[in-house]
Amino acid sequence: MDVRANTIYFVVTDRFHNSDPRNDRGRDPGSYDPTRTDWGKYWGGDLGGVIEKLDYVRELGATAIWITPVFAQAGGTTDAEGRGHAAYHGYWARDFRRLDDHLVADPADVHVFRRSDTVFDRLLAEMKRRDLALVLDVVCNHSSPELGRHKGELYDDGEFLTSYEDDRLGWYHRAGGITDWRSEHVVQQGELCGLADFNENVHSFRRYIKQVMHDWVGKGVGALRVDTVKHMPLWFWQEWVSDLRAHHPHLFLVGEWFQGGCWDPASVEFANRSGMTIFDFSLQRALEDCLARSHYEGFQAVQNVIDHDEAFARATHLVTFVDNHDMPRLLSVGATPARLRMAVNLILVGRGIPCLYYGDEQLLHDDTNGGADPYNRPMMAIWDPQAPLARDVRALSRVRRQNPAVQRGYQQPRWLSPDTYVFERAWGDSVCLAAFNRGAARSVGPVTTTLPDGEHACVLSGRTVRVERGRIGELALGADDSLVLSHVAPEPSAKGTRITFQLNGYATTFGERLAVVGNCPELGEWDAAKAPLLRYVNANLWEGDVDFTSSAGGLVRYRYVMLKDGGDPIFESVRPRRSWIPPSGAETRLDRWGG
Repeated sequence: MDVRANTIYFVVTDRFHNSDPRNDRGRDPGSYDPTRTDWGKYWGGDLGGVIEKLDYVRELGATAIWITPVFAQAGGTTDAEGRGHAAYHGYWARDFRRLDDHLVADPADVHVFRRSDTVFDRLLAEMKRRDLALVLDVVCNHSSPELGRHKGELYDDGEFLTSYEDDRLGWYHRAGGITDWRSEHVVQQGELCGLADFNENVHSFRRYIKQVMHDWVGKGVGALRVDTVKHMPLWFWQEWVSDLRAHHPHLFLVGEWFQGGCWDPASVEFANRSGMTIFDFSLQRALEDCLARSHYEGFQAVQNVIDHDEAFARATHLVTFVDNHDMPRLLSVGATPARLRMAVNLILVGRGIPCLYYGDEQLLHDDTNGGADPYNRPMMAIWDPQAPLARDVRALSRVRRQNPAVQRGYQQPRWLSPDTYVFERAWGDSVCLAAFNRGAARSVGPVTTTLPDGEHACVLSGRTVRVERGRIGELALGADDSLVLSHVAPEPSAKGTRITFQLNGYATTFGERLAVVGNCPELGEWDAAKAPLLRYVNANLWEGDVDFTSSAGGLVRYRYVMLKDGGDPIFESVRPRRSWIPPSGAETRLDRWGG
């Protein structure tokens, strides 16, 4: 399955579901609050709770679950962030090779690398049985803040390694707090919120953190969400990703570059050069401004973000979201349930890989202090699969899995105003047309579309829309309304080995097409007229699939060519690329014209 067919469901494990009250107190009973009124302490959620709710998440239509870090955490509470705060969130690691005791029912389960039957192993097995992938949250930038007299105390499966006070390995920076957010050097070496900051220049630390994450993936983890990537240099991430991919070539990685997106050049460079994708904070902010703050630009700001997709090598791999654990939920900053519904529905069929924050489908929120951290992390309380937004998530996640246009297609606006947004995505003959209306009911049109002529039913409401001669004469939209039409055309199944070619760096003009040509029958044997065509995704990305049969299991040479009606082909002026084609399976080649 194409990674872009996924819908991710993000769980703050401590706030999701409590399967066993016996582990609630952990090693430090004072860091647990049974009344669930102290928002900085543990509330009891555990890995067994995630297992017990897997059927609920699967029924929502999600295909992957991102859980907060599971590493053993520093004990106690700290005022490093201005309040008494325990490590319930999982980002203050004490031992990267043990499970945190709050997450396990059997204390022996913390020894996750000495056994293969821990609760973590059971979670992976139960998820695999339901065709769910686990996205594990990991941290390479820091360990823990000062808790009592301990800061940065780090163990390796119980064996002491180092601490901030006794840094026998030289693993910590000692640059103090971040005083200048405009300085890359200060941001990368300074301490975020008093957290002991690792020194990536020390080779033994890099060797350790690479091996630890390799071991977690080796357990069966399907993807990694990587915390605080802006706080470590690009070269470190390139080395770290390269090492992981050498062992796990298909591992999906997404980095949390806070407030990153098309408006932040440093985050764009990271997304293009690190080997990871990033979360699309630019799109989130545009959706928040449009649907929670009723900003005058409205949906035009949303499309403006999409118009900058060419900045990225693979914009369709950006992870999109509406809410997360670091920002107030949309319902806390002014959105109504109908507006939240529009935002969630839009990312489910829009470009990128959508990530739903736990409880959004049940309208979960707490508006204390404007819903800011930690009040954006309430305890999950309702599990209604028939809640209105839960039904939408289920329907649109199915569309994402089934319709290649939603996974791969260009997002083209068909009608755009501050209050109304109609866009279409197409891949071959498969099409998805989505419409969103902010405010009062209205009709727009005519709307051009590549949907086949005839009646099409909205997958959310069942109401029908007629297409005649490639147009919808009048599209009626209700107040704060969402409408999605999906047409899936049959596609030939893969024969042999399917290679997806993705090409950046050629700005085409009208009438120009790009193709991949090579020395084998599947690539036209250097005949540009027989070369497989790629499809336009955005101004910086063309993409296409080629099935290798007779050439599978061998080495091929290829390069790209621009074709234009009535004109001569233009080939890349580079030596042909060399690529080994596996005997079976599917792989991707990401290239740059002339690179």
